[in-house]
Amino acid sequence: MNTVMNFSHPGMIENVGFCYESVDKSCPKITYATAVRIVLYMFFLAVIVLTICGNLLIIIAVSYFKQLHTPTNYLILSLAVADLLVGGIVMPPSMVRSIETCWYFGDFFCKFHTSVDISLCSVSIVSLCIISVDRYYAICQPLHYQRKITVSVTVALILVSWNLSIVIGFGIIFTELNIQGVEDYYYNNIYCVGGCFLFQTEGATTAACILSFYLPGITMLSIYHKIFRVAKKQARSINAIACQTVHSEARINNMERKATKTLAIVMGVFLTCWMPFFVCNLLDPIINNSIPPVLYDTLGWIGYLNSAFNPIVYAFFYSWYRKAFKMIILGKLFQADSSNTKLSSD
Repeated sequence: MNTVMNFSHPGMIENVGFCYESVDKSCPKITYATAVRIVLYMFFLAVIVLTICGNLLIIIAVSYFKQLHTPTNYLILSLAVADLLVGGIVMPPSMVRSIETCWYFGDFFCKFHTSVDISLCSVSIVSLCIISVDRYYAICQPLHYQRKITVSVTVALILVSWNLSIVIGFGIIFTELNIQGVEDYYYNNIYCVGGCFLFQTEGATTAACILSFYLPGITMLSIYHKIFRVAKKQARSINAIACQTVHSEARINNMERKATKTLAIVMGVFLTCWMPFFVCNLLDPIINNSIPPVLYDTLGWIGYLNSAFNPIVYAFFYSWYRKAFKMIILGKLFQADSSNTKLSSD
C-alpha cells in the first residue's frame, strides 16, 4: 500500500537512475517505456474517476432522498465518504508514486498521505463492524431494533469511529510510533529521499494487522454467520403461517434479509480486496522484508479497488439505489418535491 512498483520486464524499462541525482541517499528510480506509462496512467485514472463518481452518487442519494434517511443508510454514507476520500486524496499521489517510482511531494505530505490512508482504512473496517451490529439487531432482535439502533445513536457511532481512526492514523505516523526503538536502523538503512513507504517493526506490524483487520474481520464473519442462521430459521417459520398480517411482516423481514445479504457482500468484497495485502504485511517482517515492492504495490491497489466496487454492489443489488442514481444522473433532483420520491423497496 505504501511502496513503489518495480517492474523487471526488459521491454518495460527505459533506464534506471535516482529520484534526485544531486542528492545524497536518493531513492532509486525506474523509468518505464512511454507506452507502459500511458497505459498505467489511463488505468489508474479510470479507477480514480469510477471511485469518486460512484461514491459521490451514494453520498448525494442518501443525503437527498428522505426515504434513505435510515440508520443503515447513514452507515453506508459514512463508508461512501471514506471511499470518496480514498479516490480523491489517497489514489492520485499513489498513482504518481507507482508509475514514476518516486515520491515528489515532500516528507510532510508523505506523512499526511500515509496517515490519511491508515485512517480511511480504519474508518472502513469500523463502519463495516457497526453495519454488522446493525444487521444483527434488524434480523435477530427486530423488536428491539428501532429502540436501540436510532439515528442519533448511529450518528454518534459514526463520529466516534471517524475521530478515533484519525487520531490513530495521524498519531502513529507523526509521532513515529511505527519505528519506535529502531529509529537509527530506519534512517541509516531504509530511509531515502524520494521514497514514501510505511516501515514498521515486526511487533508493530503484527499488532496493527490483528487489531485493524484480522480481529474485526473474524468478528464480522461470526456475526453474519449467526445472522444468516437466524434468518433461515425465520424464513421457515414465516412460510408455515398463511395469515395476511404475517404476510405483511414477512415482506418487511424479506427486505431486511435482502439488505443484510447485500451488506454482507460489501463486507466480503472488502475482506477479499484487503486480505492479500494484510497477509503479505504480516509475513514480510518474518521473512526479513523480502516481499518484492511490486507485489506490495499491486496488492495495495487491489485494496484501493474496493472503494470503487462498493457503489457497483449497491447499484446491482438495491433497486432503490438504482432509481436514485438514475434521477441524479438525469438531473431530476431539481424537480419540485423530488426529495420525497418513493423509491422502489422491493
